Amino acid sequence: MNLTIVGAGYVGLVTGACFAQLGHNVICVDNDSDKIKALKKLKIPIYEPGLDDLVKKNFREGRISFTTDIAGAVKKSLVIFIAIGTPPKENGEADLTGIEKVAFTIARAMTDYRLIVEKSTVPVETGRWVKHTIEINKKKKVGFDVASNPEFLREGRAIRDFMHPDRIVLGVESKKAEGILRELYGRIDASVLVTDIRSAELIKHASNSFLALKISYINAVAKVCELSGADIEQVAEGMGMDKRVGRAFLDAGIGFGGFCLPKDLDAFITISQKLGYDFGLLKEVKKTNEFQKDDFIRKIESSLWNIKDKTIAVLGLAFKPDTDDMRFAPSIDIIQVLQRHGAVIRAYDPKAMHKAKKIFKGVKFCRDAYEAASSSDCLIILTEWQEFKELDFKKMKRLLKQPLIFDGRNIFAPEVLKGLGFKYVCIGKGAGIKE
Repeated sequence: MNLTIVGAGYVGLVTGACFAQLGHNVICVDNDSDKIKALKKLKIPIYEPGLDDLVKKNFREGRISFTTDIAGAVKKSLVIFIAIGTPPKENGEADLTGIEKVAFTIARAMTDYRLIVEKSTVPVETGRWVKHTIEINKKKKVGFDVASNPEFLREGRAIRDFMHPDRIVLGVESKKAEGILRELYGRIDASVLVTDIRSAELIKHASNSFLALKISYINAVAKVCELSGADIEQVAEGMGMDKRVGRAFLDAGIGFGGFCLPKDLDAFITISQKLGYDFGLLKEVKKTNEFQKDDFIRKIESSLWNIKDKTIAVLGLAFKPDTDDMRFAPSIDIIQVLQRHGAVIRAYDPKAMHKAKKIFKGVKFCRDAYEAASSSDCLIILTEWQEFKELDFKKMKRLLKQPLIFDGRNIFAPEVLKGLGFKYVCIGKGAGIKE
């Protein structure tokens, strides 16, 4: 099948590469000419495990191509996926001006039946507006369908999630659209849920908001554990053994980040307000997430006494491991607050430093964790990269001015580090906040 993916970002590029791997002919379109030039030279603009090889393989085999010409791509494709960004406005509402512009361009370029599919995470009723925009702007009396096919790709595991999904959601208005999408995904073995478009649009926001709720809930429980002397990991393990609860997303830490959960949480709150419902529960989720970062800084301050003029080694900048994505990463707020307090920051991340350099000023970016720790007053962990779990802590102890570690992701065993002579401060462990 001939497809166009509009938007060559985290979602669009992974989606295009995976569809090409399934045997479809894919055109990836983006209005960023520099990005398209780089892709044509097989320079992948994002880090996602396995993506580099997948794009190169399918490009060489002629199943994926890159262009800035959306109109030309639409003319060659039966299905057009819209996978462009929907950044939040100041009020939390998603900015859909890009979606409207793409819909207009598609309308003007159509010469025959096309299926236009929302892949971006959009507010409920966006499909209705996309359909309206195309209807009033199409040049010829050609038929078309609009559908919603929300993505559930986790950065760091996006290719695996695409090829082996929990479910495929198809929000459609016609049997023709359903048939095309079923054929498109025919080689993937997964449960398919067919819904109306509005329900499909809501599924993504409702899912991500619920995951954010689980994270904030376990972080709130972690605070109770700290105050009572309990161990959050043991509590989470006991909760997760209940099949109604599940263990996933019950890891305490400094809160969630990334582009999806914060943005979708804000958007769902705003969507609900516009529909006439005050979703107070989700407002508390957001408040708890902000509290985690503030509380982590208080932990640092309580152990260092004064943050001013202290050198702090930061390990991990991306919002999660196995990605270079810095969007809404907790590290941004934490580092900037520490800098405002007068701290000197030495930082290292395996993949995200090229993007972090565009965000932070006055940060010393180091070649590895050991350089970051050298002559620092303490070490803080903000991303749970695997290589951090394998550090030589005897060497770390020699490099640090004092053996003090703040672990925002609970990746170490407190008893092990204490046995090596460290003061180890983590999240949700009463024993972990004492000398």
